[in-house]
Amino acid sequence: MIRLWSIWIVIALPLFSVAQLPDFQRYQDIVESPRLDSDFRIGFYNLENLFDLEDDSLTRDEAFTPEGENRYTFDRYKKKSNGIARTILAMGGWEPIELIGLCEVESEWVLNGLTIFSPLKNAGYKIIHKDSPDRRGIDIACLYRPDRFNVILYKYYRVEFPHDPGRTTRDILYVKGILPNQDTLHYFVNHWPSRYGGQFVSEENRKYVASMLRQKVDSLEAKFTSPHIVICGDLNDEPSDISVLQVLNAQDPYKENVAGLVNLMLPIQYHFGTHSFAGEWGVLDQFIVSSNFLDSHTTSTLPGLVGIFDAPWLLTKNAAGEDVPFRTFQGPAYKGGYSDHLPIILDLHLETKNAPE
Repeated sequence: MIRLWSIWIVIALPLFSVAQLPDFQRYQDIVESPRLDSDFRIGFYNLENLFDLEDDSLTRDEAFTPEGENRYTFDRYKKKSNGIARTILAMGGWEPIELIGLCEVESEWVLNGLTIFSPLKNAGYKIIHKDSPDRRGIDIACLYRPDRFNVILYKYYRVEFPHDPGRTTRDILYVKGILPNQDTLHYFVNHWPSRYGGQFVSEENRKYVASMLRQKVDSLEAKFTSPHIVICGDLNDEPSDISVLQVLNAQDPYKENVAGLVNLMLPIQYHFGTHSFAGEWGVLDQFIVSSNFLDSHTTSTLPGLVGIFDAPWLLTKNAAGEDVPFRTFQGPAYKGGYSDHLPIILDLHLETKNAPE
């Protein structure tokens, strides 16, 4: 019995050697490779409760005040904000990243702190933000460089659950802008409902948000010819879970004759992660793009151009001596880190369109 069980374990594990790991970028690749004018970098970062210091009577943010359970003082806030700013700067490599989606920010005040009163102050970022109906008061937002990305419009789509009318969650942010090569980019930033209460109990909520996002994508595809769509966010599900793979229909980019949406994080799901829970890494933070990026003659990308930014200052050791994200709080216990998620990046290659004859 022991011998048979051992054989089963070997067969069940993915049969990959280090040489067979799918291509993707990590910290060293990202900071050491210079980018050209023909490169455009997009990021996403869950900031793990970047709160201001004020008690908002309309939200459940009492713990994140100087008098609250977490003893969230100005010094703790400032250390976290400066650490996040340092990380965003490093994500750009040799120059500031052009566009980055953020989640778990409480207010425009903390975004001003990031862009004006931190090491990011010289990067010239503009802010897109709106308060969401989330009960804890955490929102999604976006920073962008107007010298590299011309925002035409943005919208926040409210998520209302027909099966649970009293539940609130974060909006979906949609940004439409012009890239340096004059291609139009359709950019969605997401923070889907959490797994609170268990993955399967809460799954219906994420499936609903996925269906809502799918409708927005379908509308763009019906209105525009081969639109360039980038979806990013903390989806609180893995790339192979029902909400992402089936409802949103984000497929493996290596699939033969793939069309529609492709999930650039799917090939690396079993090899690395962006978030660790109970000692297990998972890929909750994802980049999903329209498949025309893979063969476009103007704006393109490849699966190997996604990255997980595992900078050494973003990691610490758990009790078992394993690397885990260096988070700010573990419950009410202050750990002094920056986030319980690792940020991700996506590089686009831009070709100038041919002038009309």
